[in-house]
Amino acid sequence: MIRSLSVATLGLAAIISSSLAMADDPVMLKFSHVVAENTPKGQMANKFKELVAEKTGGSVVVEVFPNSQLFGDDKVLEAMLLGDVQMAAPALSKFSRYTDTLALYDLPFLFKDLDAVDRFQQSDKGQGMLDALQTKGLIGLGYLHNGMKQLSSSKPLRVPADADGLKFRIMSSEVLEAQFEAVGAAPLKKPFSEVFTLLQTRAIDGQENTWSNIYSKKFFEVQPYITESNHGLLDYMVVTSKEFWMDLTDEQRAQVEAALDEALAFGNQVARDKAVEDKQLIAESGRTEIIELTDDERAQWVEVMKPVWGEFEEEIGPDLIEAAYESNDAK
Repeated sequence: MIRSLSVATLGLAAIISSSLAMADDPVMLKFSHVVAENTPKGQMANKFKELVAEKTGGSVVVEVFPNSQLFGDDKVLEAMLLGDVQMAAPALSKFSRYTDTLALYDLPFLFKDLDAVDRFQQSDKGQGMLDALQTKGLIGLGYLHNGMKQLSSSKPLRVPADADGLKFRIMSSEVLEAQFEAVGAAPLKKPFSEVFTLLQTRAIDGQENTWSNIYSKKFFEVQPYITESNHGLLDYMVVTSKEFWMDLTDEQRAQVEAALDEALAFGNQVARDKAVEDKQLIAESGRTEIIELTDDERAQWVEVMKPVWGEFEEEIGPDLIEAAYESNDAK
């Protein structure tokens, strides 16, 4: 009888011990992104990992997978909805299959600089756009800058006519497609991971990107010209699945959100610093010529590309476009 009680007691202890172990198991959060670790997004993700460990005491563990190790931006949102990854920060263009609203950020010459972008994104309308994906099972948690986009190419680009007939890689975005068609170029939707090879083999003539991406991915080594156009914005939205987010405890959600806010502030400052630093490194390399547009040349690009706004006004919402444009005027 005593032996039976002992066995029963041991069995109960084992169950309790197992339950406690399960309760102590950390929540694993896989953060997938497509760029190098020295980019604004790469540095932000690593900072987020550190801050989550610090703020949650290890109850949530972040694993970061850079350079498309897990998924490209074209597949990561599907993977997130399946639970294969818990967080990502795709370029805003990548959300086009889920909502038309975020196409706002692809409109050419909408924002004059990152200060204007910040003013809009922190406004009620900008913050409201983070909720555009909730009906699709995704939650936008915040914005991250990469920077203003430049044009690299195999020939000098000073006026829109110079781009006529050239093939440019673009992200999957109807707005970006229309942008290049407006100057007579041929836009090709290709994964970011393939861009260097496409440029190197001359399968494409050029691409648009920020200084940090052009430098970190060595595009400047296979592109003889970069036009400092600042014609568009490359920003990201940090996103998670609604299912994963709601499975966290209230305390964990608050801790992860606080860590992310701090990491985004850090990453956005990195973006500003690297825009200056990486442009200088590219210039010093001697591998490519940086073309600075005159006011007249820039005005020609604006005149040709700005009509793209009208093509997408109904889908995006004229009120949002107006609010974004008005952010260029500092209050």
